[in-house]
Amino acid sequence: MTYCCGILVRDGLVIMADTRTNAGLDNISTFRKLHVFEEPGQRIMALASAGNLSLSQAVLSTLNEGLPDGDPDSEPETLHNAPTMFQAAQRVGRAVRAVHDMEGGALEASDVKFDVSFLFGGQIKGEKVRLFMIYAAGNFIECTVDTPYLQIGEHKYGKPVLDRAITYDMDLYDALKIGLISVDSTMRSNLGVGMPLDLLVTRRDTCTAELNYRIEPGEPYFHDLRERWSAALRAAHNAIPPPPYRNQR
Repeated sequence: MTYCCGILVRDGLVIMADTRTNAGLDNISTFRKLHVFEEPGQRIMALASAGNLSLSQAVLSTLNEGLPDGDPDSEPETLHNAPTMFQAAQRVGRAVRAVHDMEGGALEASDVKFDVSFLFGGQIKGEKVRLFMIYAAGNFIECTVDTPYLQIGEHKYGKPVLDRAITYDMDLYDALKIGLISVDSTMRSNLGVGMPLDLLVTRRDTCTAELNYRIEPGEPYFHDLRERWSAALRAAHNAIPPPPYRNQR
């Protein structure tokens, strides 16, 4: 399983992803699922994947090699030469459909679902920061001010804290903190999501990675965050009066 989360706030973008993949209880591995495409000062993009690892890797390779645009004399379409973030998201969708065209029939014959999804976000110079969620059919939705986050993978355990805490106007690193709490909540409830965690922070109008970091098991800040969040939840529970619903004798 996988958990990836993207948070879009006024000051910029946070994207994070776990690295655990499993094909059964006795076949667990670590693979990077967050990939960064950067031309400092010109564009910064991040692509986080969930679902079938072979399919997500095929989509990534297709994007790196480039998509043909029908003109044999022009260069292939990649994320590095996309003129807008919207067209870049369209290219991710096209790559998903291209992989489906190549692999879909064989997967269906083996009774394997074409299961892959992506978070794609970043900024091209002169544009605003944008965040998209791209489905297995290659279509996508865009993050909005009203709901300034998107999730893929095993998202249900980490969603409540995002619903309660994330706002578009919050500080960029507060958004990172809430995102890490969301990941921790997911790991607590699902063994298919695990460390290391990869994360990217990019500030609006810089078009650079302000933070591109991997949190390894035992990393002091994340360990402290986990302990403090657990303690805060216990304190909140203890501070709430018990329910008055008892049988009247």
